[in-house]
Amino acid sequence: MIAGFYQFAPTRGRPEENAARMEQALRSAGTDLLVCPELATTGYLYTNREELADVAEAVPSGPTCARLGRAARESDSAIVFGIAERAGDGIYNSAVLLAPDGAAVCYRKAHLFDTETLVFDRSGESPRLGTIAGARIGLMICFDWRFPEMARLLALEGADLIAHPSNLVHPYCQDAMITRSLENRVYSITSSRTGSERLGGLEITFAGRSQIVSPRGERLAQADSSEECVRTVEIDPALARDKRVTARNDLFDDRRVDLYGPLTATGVRKRA
Repeated sequence: MIAGFYQFAPTRGRPEENAARMEQALRSAGTDLLVCPELATTGYLYTNREELADVAEAVPSGPTCARLGRAARESDSAIVFGIAERAGDGIYNSAVLLAPDGAAVCYRKAHLFDTETLVFDRSGESPRLGTIAGARIGLMICFDWRFPEMARLLALEGADLIAHPSNLVHPYCQDAMITRSLENRVYSITSSRTGSERLGGLEITFAGRSQIVSPRGERLAQADSSEECVRTVEIDPALARDKRVTARNDLFDDRRVDLYGPLTATGVRKRA
């Protein structure tokens, strides 16, 4: 399976323009799976919900999904991209997986970051797994990486590869995703964005440095902080399905779930 990322700087408020760039990347990449950044259709920085609603789209019936779904079918290649999803009265920070056979998975970001809380609705549980070229693809979005439970859930549900659309601003995620891949023995593709956005007195510069990591914690590909590029690698899903650490240890069979009760409790925070 050939998988990769497309790192670029989406233009704020221009969904059609951004979709055209992703379509071109998808058609030329030669991948089974291409992962694009978070909110790749709209750009990132919004503090006015009405302005965001003007560029939000329905999934999968909206124009971006129609365009990229057609490109996926014609190029026999799947794509994951971030979108501002409009559903009824709700607006969600979502990631969409579009497969060549027409299947669509839409995951709504579980952990909203900073100004996202001003304009996006908090989601409930949403679909997060699809199958591409025989590999199980799990979805999470940007700040979800700060919560190791998210990657572990995807791995326990059978993900071979975590597709991770992001708009990274802090410098820690790329190293942390090595740990997420290693502790779950899965591939991960973090597709971040470049450039900066300004809105009123707010300005955000994005970290770029998109990467692909193996189940052994190896960086297989990485971009720098500013380049627009596609990077691809060949992955072997069988490597992600072997959870053995030694001849006597299996990463999942050795879990002590009898000791993990507080992980599922709310409001539990021990203090000295």
